[in-house]
Amino acid sequence: MEHKRPLVWLSADPRHETVMAQFLPDWQVRQLNMADTPLALKPDVTRRSIGVCDLGEETAKLETVEQWLEKLMLPGWLALVTPGQLDKPEVRSLIRRYCQDYHTLPADLQRLRHSLGHIWGMTRLSSAVVKEHSSSYQEFALEGSSPGISEARSLLRKFSVASDPLVICGEGGTGREAAARFAHDLSPRTLQAMVTVNCAALPASLTQSELFGHERGAFTHAMTSRKGRIELADQGTLLLIGVDELGLDQQSALLRFLQEGKIERIGATQAFDVDVRIIATCSHPLEQRVREGLFRSDVFYRLGNLNVTMPPLRARLEDLPTLVERLLESFAGKSHSMTREALMAIAGHPWPGNLRELENRVHQAVILSRQPEIEPADLGLQPGSFTHYQDELSLEAVRSRADQHAISVSLAITNHNISEAARLLRISRVSMYRLMERHRIRPSKPGTSGIDYRTGE
Repeated sequence: MEHKRPLVWLSADPRHETVMAQFLPDWQVRQLNMADTPLALKPDVTRRSIGVCDLGEETAKLETVEQWLEKLMLPGWLALVTPGQLDKPEVRSLIRRYCQDYHTLPADLQRLRHSLGHIWGMTRLSSAVVKEHSSSYQEFALEGSSPGISEARSLLRKFSVASDPLVICGEGGTGREAAARFAHDLSPRTLQAMVTVNCAALPASLTQSELFGHERGAFTHAMTSRKGRIELADQGTLLLIGVDELGLDQQSALLRFLQEGKIERIGATQAFDVDVRIIATCSHPLEQRVREGLFRSDVFYRLGNLNVTMPPLRARLEDLPTLVERLLESFAGKSHSMTREALMAIAGHPWPGNLRELENRVHQAVILSRQPEIEPADLGLQPGSFTHYQDELSLEAVRSRADQHAISVSLAITNHNISEAARLLRISRVSMYRLMERHRIRPSKPGTSGIDYRTGE
């Protein structure tokens, strides 16, 4: 007997689960109430489920709905809306960023079943594509609930609907390519190709041929015409991996296309339009490269409209248990687990290689461990290295760091105006003062220049 497909039904009306379960017999419906505090499902449940987001009741604010969608991280959503709601830009924006389809109420059950089946099939197909194009850590690099990865994921969703160039910056092994794939898969270009160029491995002498292509006879050994990477990505996405590794001459070759959206094959006499969305990754901030004279400012201004920073693993302590669990599942199924000492050693390691290093060490541990439970030695880590992180792994400490970060950033954005900062955080001025006192944060006076949060420590 075939198992029912899991379906999350997010609604403000708790009666919908019972009603819809009767009309969707092939689905195992799980009801979540928008009025409750947003919660995260287990990763294995998240990966297997799709969702219905019922906006028709409109009893929940869109900010709350978005918090739910961001927390659940389901691979596919269908929105239920009333005809009037589609006239609201904010509703249309939310649907574009999170949903693969929408259904206008009153519900046509036959069409609803068809739409859900289509979303289910597409999410299974997308999952297979990710596995074909990614190493294992790239498959789940964006999972987790830490502030850094949550912010990156939220920005990627918002930027995915745009056609402007997107720059994804971060240390090696933080999942920059996974972020690029995430943005492409959520974009209107998702059914088109994402063509990749490894800029660090692109010889300067072949840059124009690789990017723009050439005509037959354009140079020696050009026996046939050849499309360049940009032309191959027409209507889709061009991913420039390590764009900060391009030399100045190579950047010049790219500039005309960024300015005009036109390319000209080597040996051709006429340029033509190409519709491509550029996503570029870099390990060093491009502003820094410009200051160092290693990156052209005109190319930077063409690329640098939308920016996302992938956080290093050492800034994602609260995500470590989930990430380790996913890696163990990938390498060993359910046969291995981590001892408490091993998890403590993992939390205490600085992870200069980020997720790539974590993947390698867990893989090594699965091979070396003679027992089902993995010890620090299997990971090549010292059991005592956790001590300087002991306080930081408690739930209270994690929340404290998140509060401090939010307060500091809001004060910086509002130029240290406490009333404006409180409004930005959606809390009262009294609560703002209370939190500042608790975390010993003393802002500069409003109107002072620069970002100066003084903690009094």
